[in-house]
Amino acid sequence: MQAADFIKKWEAAELKERSASQAHFLDLCALLGIEDPISADPKGDWFTFERGASKTSGGEGWADVWRKGCFAWEYKGKKKDLDKAFDQLLQYSIALENPPLLIVSDMTRIRIQTNWTNTVQQVHEITTPDLLDASKRDLLRACFTDPESLRPAKTRQALTEEAAQKFASLAQRLREREHDPETVAHFVNRLVFCMFAEDVDLLPNKMFQKMLELCQKDPTEFQPFAKDLFAAMQSGGRVGFEKVEWFNGGLFDDDTALPLEKEDLADLLAAAKLDWSEIDPSILGTLFERGLDPDKRSQLGAHYTDRDKIMQIVNPVVVEPLLAEWAEVKAQIEAALSKAESAKARSARTKAEKEAERLHAAFLERLRGFRVLDPACGSGNFLYLSLLALKDIEHRTNLEAEALGLPRGFPTIGPECVKGIELNPYAAELARVSVWVGEIQWMRRNGFDAARNPILRPLGTIENRDAVLAPEGSKADWPDADAVVGNPPFLGAYKMSIELGEDYVRQLRKAWPDVPGSADLVAYWFAKSWEQMNNGHLERAGLVSTNSIRGGASREVLKPIVAEGRIYSAFADESWTVEGAAVRVSMICFDDHHGQSPVTLNGTMTAEILSDLTGSTGYDLTDAKKIRENNGVCIRGIESGGPFELGHSDFVALATAPTNPNGLRNTEVLWPVLNGSNILKRAPERYLIDFSDHPDEMQASLFEGPYHRLQSQYSDYVAKSKRKVVVREKWWLHRRSGEALRRETKDLTRKIVTPRVGKYRVFVFVDASVLADSASFVIARDDYTTFGILHSRFHESWSLRLGTFLGVGNDPRYTASTTFETFPFPKGLTPDISATRYVDDPRAQKIAKAAAELNRLRENWLNPPDLVDRVPEVVEGYPDRLIPKDDKAAKELKKRTLTNLYNARPAWLDHAHKKLDEAVAEAYDWGDDWRDGKLTDDEILARLFRLNQERVAKQ
Repeated sequence: MQAADFIKKWEAAELKERSASQAHFLDLCALLGIEDPISADPKGDWFTFERGASKTSGGEGWADVWRKGCFAWEYKGKKKDLDKAFDQLLQYSIALENPPLLIVSDMTRIRIQTNWTNTVQQVHEITTPDLLDASKRDLLRACFTDPESLRPAKTRQALTEEAAQKFASLAQRLREREHDPETVAHFVNRLVFCMFAEDVDLLPNKMFQKMLELCQKDPTEFQPFAKDLFAAMQSGGRVGFEKVEWFNGGLFDDDTALPLEKEDLADLLAAAKLDWSEIDPSILGTLFERGLDPDKRSQLGAHYTDRDKIMQIVNPVVVEPLLAEWAEVKAQIEAALSKAESAKARSARTKAEKEAERLHAAFLERLRGFRVLDPACGSGNFLYLSLLALKDIEHRTNLEAEALGLPRGFPTIGPECVKGIELNPYAAELARVSVWVGEIQWMRRNGFDAARNPILRPLGTIENRDAVLAPEGSKADWPDADAVVGNPPFLGAYKMSIELGEDYVRQLRKAWPDVPGSADLVAYWFAKSWEQMNNGHLERAGLVSTNSIRGGASREVLKPIVAEGRIYSAFADESWTVEGAAVRVSMICFDDHHGQSPVTLNGTMTAEILSDLTGSTGYDLTDAKKIRENNGVCIRGIESGGPFELGHSDFVALATAPTNPNGLRNTEVLWPVLNGSNILKRAPERYLIDFSDHPDEMQASLFEGPYHRLQSQYSDYVAKSKRKVVVREKWWLHRRSGEALRRETKDLTRKIVTPRVGKYRVFVFVDASVLADSASFVIARDDYTTFGILHSRFHESWSLRLGTFLGVGNDPRYTASTTFETFPFPKGLTPDISATRYVDDPRAQKIAKAAAELNRLRENWLNPPDLVDRVPEVVEGYPDRLIPKDDKAAKELKKRTLTNLYNARPAWLDHAHKKLDEAVAEAYDWGDDWRDGKLTDDEILARLFRLNQERVAKQ
């Protein structure tokens, strides 16, 4: 068929919709050179007329034409309401597998609307005469053959980012005019919602945009105009000739409006011209929170967590269990209807049909009563997606019930189904806005009208308070809920005091005695969720945690869950975005064993998930216990807690100063210090003032130079510190002076040190005079045998599995309690035995020889004599300094770090480690298995675990 023939035929046609629609579509296929549905798909599996007509009630389908993965197409008679046809497609889009294109037609017009979830929707309209244009025919043909080519380029995220940026500038200017930040935030949220409301026709005739246009010439008119509008939105009313509906919900609780200036109004008008109906609530709150909260402005432009990540929690906790429940109910409904169909007596048929209706109604009532709580809801991302999930489930069950022949149902679930707790007032209100916007968008996207009277239902279910600590210092209460989901705050035990204040942390730990004091902050949300389950106030929970919860003190909160309940879904190590920064997280869903959900780990089915978020291997490494023979040997370095640190020039000035009034030199209280960075990189030389041997302030003050320097800088340090510092009474002493460390290493000439966090688990020897700070651990041994055992694959594998991980680099973190004190050394070579006692042991000698060679080769590579000079320190008693011979040598030495060495892992390094590993394997009496390749990492861990259990049993 030619375009002219098609136009002539259908411009003149006056046929009704039912008699014309299929003929029109068949002619269109002929025009476009597309096989028609009957020819292309005789079975109607992927391209068919009357999709959905197979429902037991018979009648018309949900779409006049459907092509899988392409479109749903609905016809109306000539000059009929295409909007109504479009709403019908929207209402059935879930049942139609959410096609990317929704097309409506009345024989002379074809309207194509894009329907991709994460894009700004676009509409293409083609009239019958337009089909003379080959480009229009190509566009229509693409709907059949290449729908992806119609995907809009602009995403909803991009639109939301653009909108948030404009409001961030406005919020900043309003704060600079000394308006209260919370007042600014509330006002800006109103403006945001007004723009959304008029773009979804809840405010009529673009009245808000027209108001902004009117105020461009005279900005002083804005405030009274806005007050009139907000007053009308508070309870319903009129603004001029326009009727304004009742919004309120707490967002429009009064008529307060701030005055704006010309620049503000220009930004607002530009923002108002965006399509606010397509704003994305899954990121709306996050982006606007950064602009509205002065403390988060630096995060503007940073990344945010996408909806797919959030759904990795919402799906297993909310969606999948409820759909599983529905599958059971649906089967019962089908059985009842089958019974009705086969019933001979009318009364029996009626009874069976009523039973089917009762089952459906009961499930809908279950959904309406289902509550999801996010006890750290931020700006509402989890709540928004949970609400949408519940509404999708309700809508799907209604459609599937209708297909079975039951009466048609309509959406009833609303924002009251989600509850939240949030400490930040900016975020709490934005959570409400996100939920309101999401609710209205869902109704529109599925062909339903938004709620009225009021349009915004009050959301007192989102509370602005602390979720884990009540004002009086006890555990905070949570409201009852069926499911808990969320992304609690990520703070390590050390940073908790910095960010929250030492007093708060002290109260928190007192209120939660069952949570280890050194656990991360997120652990308290896991403990509270489990407590709620035990008390019968919660069915399931899914929380995001830093991936350090797999080990150390934080893992303790998972142990009772695994012992008495179960983790049924987990992703052990995923990327995530927190406060605009990329981190590594664990995503953990758990219940108290009442659920029937299958168990999946990292997306794969497994028999069980252990508390370290590994699957069942026949042994549970989380049961590894401390071994007495390792006690007190691995000690974390000192924590100074003040401006004690010196560069080399300041050290020299103090070290060479004249003798003090007490007759002692400053070198008595000056020590070289290193941390994990010094070990792994070539960080600058650092020194520390340390009055540990002179703890009385009078004694300390006799070291005039160091004391004066510390005294003059301490108050400035307190003022500028991120830590909410409680000034210590003995401010001249380190916060943690390392008494145990000094005691254990006092007789050594050198000691073994390893970084607390590092990409590679490396150990080095350092001079006994060097202090190690809290970013490292000291092993109080000086022998090559211990050094070699620690540097073997056996200890490395153990420490990786029993340790934790930190940061976006997912670097392993070493701990004394879990990775060292649980590790079973070879019998007879344990840390409680002096190295002099096994000096003649051939096993010890072989390990020592291999370890010494590894250390020698490594040192030669790090500090080759042709690149460095060893120079004595300016005063005696300190290790020699390593000085580059010249600028060229200095440039080369910057590349020679342990991290770079192990990144490259040259052949000589690999050979040295393999030789060491073999020596350690022989010490365990596993040498033959090692050489035969039988000692995989899993086998190594299994054997070490058995040794751990044997040693613990004998203690």
